[in-house]
Amino acid sequence: MERGFEIVKGYEEENINLPKRATKHSAGYDFEAAEDIVVPAKSQVPTFVKTGIKAYMKEGETLFLFNRSSNPKKRGLILANSVGVIDKDYFENPDNDGHIMFAFLNIKDEDEIIKKGERIGQGVFMNFFIADEDNAEGEREGGFGSTN
Repeated sequence: MERGFEIVKGYEEENINLPKRATKHSAGYDFEAAEDIVVPAKSQVPTFVKTGIKAYMKEGETLFLFNRSSNPKKRGLILANSVGVIDKDYFENPDNDGHIMFAFLNIKDEDEIIKKGERIGQGVFMNFFIADEDNAEGEREGGFGSTN
């Protein structure tokens, strides 16, 4: 297995769909919300929308999370971190099993309701490169934000 998606622990019976591409030329895999959630109007604090999904990949790869292009205009939803980065060692981490979540802010004047199964964002697998003289040897010890 080189790269792909699995359902995180605790969501096996929740009818979660694995991300898939809409067309043969799509770069991104569409992620769906794992449950209904409200993103408050004019939010200053991100709302984490769970997907019920984790991703595995090869050395030298990462998964970038992007917003759907229609979300800002149609729904007022923007990603709080602009682009999410899922590292190889996030998969099956001890804190949350590698659960992928999208961090949304709502710029509209009214709350935005996301329903289970709605497409919320997309993930693109990409290669990355290491700089000369790189000497990183740390090991992930937890989930979201654990590497400081």
